[in-house]
Amino acid sequence: MRFEILEFFKDIMRLVRWSNLLFLAALVWVMEKWVATPILVKAAFGEQLPGYMLLLIILATVLIAAGGYVINDYFDVKIDRINRPDEVIVTRSISKPAAMRLSMILSGIGIACGIAVAVVLKSLTIGILFVLIPGLLWFYSSSYKRLFMIGNLIIALLAGVTPIVVAMTNVAVLQLRYETILPYTTLVHDIYAWLGGFALFAFLLTWIREIIKDMQDQMGDRELECHSMPVVWGEQWTKVFVTGLIVITLAIIGHLWWHILPFPTAWTNLSTRYIALGIVTPLLCTIWLLWSAKIPSDYKVCQQVVKFTMLIGMLYSICIVRGF
Repeated sequence: MRFEILEFFKDIMRLVRWSNLLFLAALVWVMEKWVATPILVKAAFGEQLPGYMLLLIILATVLIAAGGYVINDYFDVKIDRINRPDEVIVTRSISKPAAMRLSMILSGIGIACGIAVAVVLKSLTIGILFVLIPGLLWFYSSSYKRLFMIGNLIIALLAGVTPIVVAMTNVAVLQLRYETILPYTTLVHDIYAWLGGFALFAFLLTWIREIIKDMQDQMGDRELECHSMPVVWGEQWTKVFVTGLIVITLAIIGHLWWHILPFPTAWTNLSTRYIALGIVTPLLCTIWLLWSAKIPSDYKVCQQVVKFTMLIGMLYSICIVRGF
């Protein structure tokens, strides 16, 4: 009996993608503690977001994402039975009605946490955002993901929203406390510029990863007539498109590297070495792996490299803490 309970718990953890949820929680914490707070401290304002509010934002983000993962598997049972039959959990360990209830509970608690933050900060925009995201995840899972490119863009946009939420909450706190002097500073611009940069990075790499994932899952997508990019365009042209996205990402990084980020290009500089070895090199490796890929397991390796690059990109905030 104890073994069965343990196995059921493991299946639930796999269903909600616990490792992805851990990454999301870490992303929110890092964006707050290693990006927003150093900017505020440098401007002599000090840390603004109370600990309980940061916890509510993390809970809202993680629970809404968990609900999204569950509802995604709920609608994807047939596709998953073709693409990854050994990993199907809904209908095997948990029934479809139970999965639906679990998704609604997780999303509902997440929405409540997000609305609580919005009420405290008196921000209608933040409240709408935490209601809109679960709705988008629902429609993505039920229909949008089967449409050409739209599903990929929705997931990429939602990934990019996470750093923006941190920026919005910090700015909302500042507006409540320093409404009269805030217009005379560049603080709001600085917060949105830095966190917006991380948001753009998350958006582009998530978009790249989602398309590669479609290439890995194209067998099931073809069987159930999903209009993913590999199904509509074929593998070769999809590879060309993904390569183009990677080149655009590298070009943006190069632009920031030379014109915006306040550091020299000397190899001894921490930021230069970090970007070159931790971000640029893995992205170049992704291009090579992508064009070498022929079977689903090859595309899975590409996905893992992109996820690793996202993690390294997030940890670039260490350079901010250390003063570049």
